[in-house]
Amino acid sequence: MKNVKSLNRQSLNKAKGFTLIELMIVVAIIGILAAVALPQYQSYTQKAKYTEVVLASSSFKTAIEVCAQVEGTLLIATCGHSLGGIPAAAGASGIITSVTITAGSTDASNAVITVVPVAGGGILASDTYILTGTLTSGKVTWADNCTTLC
Repeated sequence: MKNVKSLNRQSLNKAKGFTLIELMIVVAIIGILAAVALPQYQSYTQKAKYTEVVLASSSFKTAIEVCAQVEGTLLIATCGHSLGGIPAAAGASGIITSVTITAGSTDASNAVITVVPVAGGGILASDTYILTGTLTSGKVTWADNCTTLC
């Protein structure tokens, strides 16, 4: 019986749980992970919001391509807002301020789509998305001004 009592006392004296240094190491690891993850997440959310700005131009882009194929030109008289199947200028929505088309007034081979975003959430009003279309042999090729947010 005496041996059982001494074993019970020895097991009671044994430390249970984590030491302070182990807990500090865990907190340090979590801090490092958070320091890396938060900036990446903010960048991701900015890019996701800017994707809506890019998508706002898609209906205009498709309509300009169809108009250019049908009309054979990108003159504003035939492929402008509300002409040649192209939608009217888009007004403000949750993410964009406006979408405008500048088709060629004298140059029949160029068209420009400008999407002005609403400032906020990491997107600035100066982060305007501009698509420039060039008509070559019946095909419109597009170039954009996208750098960091696309």
